Amino acid sequence: MKIKAFFLVLTYLFTVGVSNAQKTTLQNPVLTGFYPDPSVVKVGADYYSVHSTFSYFPGLPIMHSRDLKNWKQIGNVINRPSQMDFMGERMSRGLFAPAIAYYKGIYYVTCTDIDHDGNFVVTATNPAGPYSDPVKLPQVRGIDPSIYFDEATDKAYIVYNSEAPDNKPLYSGHRTVQMYEFDYKNLKTIGEKKQLINGGVDITKKPVWIEGPHVMKHNDWYILYCAEGGTSVNHSQVALRSKDIWGPYVPFEGNPVLTQRELPADRPNPITSAGHAQFIEGPDGNWYSIFLAVRPYEGDYYNTGREMFIAPLTWVNDWPIIEHGEKAIEYKYETNIKEVKQKGALPQSGNFSYTMKFDKGLDLSMMHLRTVDSGSFKTSKKGLILKLKPETISELGNPSFVAKRQQHTNSTAETELIFSPKSEKEKAGLVIYQDESHYYFLAKSIKDGKTQVELYKSVHRKKDVELINTLPVGNGKLILRITNNADKCHFAISENGKDFKVLAENQDGKHLSTKVSGGFIGNVFAMYATSNGEKSANKATFKYLKYKGNDPILK
Repeated sequence: MKIKAFFLVLTYLFTVGVSNAQKTTLQNPVLTGFYPDPSVVKVGADYYSVHSTFSYFPGLPIMHSRDLKNWKQIGNVINRPSQMDFMGERMSRGLFAPAIAYYKGIYYVTCTDIDHDGNFVVTATNPAGPYSDPVKLPQVRGIDPSIYFDEATDKAYIVYNSEAPDNKPLYSGHRTVQMYEFDYKNLKTIGEKKQLINGGVDITKKPVWIEGPHVMKHNDWYILYCAEGGTSVNHSQVALRSKDIWGPYVPFEGNPVLTQRELPADRPNPITSAGHAQFIEGPDGNWYSIFLAVRPYEGDYYNTGREMFIAPLTWVNDWPIIEHGEKAIEYKYETNIKEVKQKGALPQSGNFSYTMKFDKGLDLSMMHLRTVDSGSFKTSKKGLILKLKPETISELGNPSFVAKRQQHTNSTAETELIFSPKSEKEKAGLVIYQDESHYYFLAKSIKDGKTQVELYKSVHRKKDVELINTLPVGNGKLILRITNNADKCHFAISENGKDFKVLAENQDGKHLSTKVSGGFIGNVFAMYATSNGEKSANKATFKYLKYKGNDPILK
């Protein structure tokens, strides 16, 4: 405890040291909503991050910043079905924990397709892409690969989470960190792997899920840093170091270098589950850590997924220090960084609202389920036109579904729908969606020849749905509105854009939480059209998608 207290004093001195300089406030989360497993690389004055997307398509968004505050999406690593798709996979499968690196003019992204392709690497000369087809890494057996380039020797290494020695775990969650030399010109491993960590920083304490490893050089030390404790409330970041790239690696006595698990569970506005970090030098010459964490509204309940946070990092005797359990991660940090705003970027931090129109196509941030069927939709000045497909969101295929992340605990999505259903199986509308069996669907359809709006709730871990309520409507335009306030969901419609009728209020929002659903993703709002197993030539037009987020702590 004395060691940790000493380092916290140094962190405080770092913070007050910027008081006499120009200040820029970094607002946490710097990327609100479902942007988990961040990896970041600095190239000149530019920063690029990449994030897990699991079974959403396109996969692995590439974000760009010049100040670590303002971020703009510039591409997606997996943006062609010919690279890969995730058909038949549940939403929390697919792509796990990418890592981005840069060396001699080439960007490298490594990742794990958890069910099919295993570990792979793609490359590009432009950070926005296009990225190459995946090159599989069959010798790298495990998850979370990342590449370290040693400029002094012109060699590269790939480090990753792997099984316990001889595949005989001593306890549940017993894993190792392994490393190969990597031929970066031919994208393949060299020689034999070596185990760098067994279990964690102290195997006698039965540490679990040592993962997300990265290697970096600081002065004369190779720093190996990893997540430990699992991605929930016991998540943490630990550091080890060695003078030799192959080890042995000695753990820091003050580990973990980042965690929130020791703080009181009843503290106000908690940030929890912090870990899976990457360390980066900021534009002000100071160091920062980019990591994932969550903002629960109660206990371990949250609907927004794992978000990207930032915190100052200090080097003390060549050890990296971020935050320990004695001090909460802050929602705002004052820095010396000069702010550089991103032209044309959607807002990503704080409270914000926007309206997405579709006359110029789909924004890079919009996602489909498992692959993209370019023949199933069209964009124009009229809006987003979805063809009704037989596939549904309760199945493991590719329905007519276009989504945008929910980025606030208190958020509202709204769309204007033009749709004339031809049969009772034809439905189109707005969805708030966690996964195949955790969603609400506000749909326009027809019953006994009369047009109506229907509200459906999925049944926990089943393909069934429950009809919550219906309201009769005319055949003209229809505005659909879904509001999520923490553990409550509200649903309303309007036919004139002014007067809204409520279908249901105070519906169970925890049904949409990661804790109830399981897995790793956050909610999305989606425009969706289906013919429920039948062929259809019908279409639905969505004129816009409006979003508004308002979390009091982010003011």
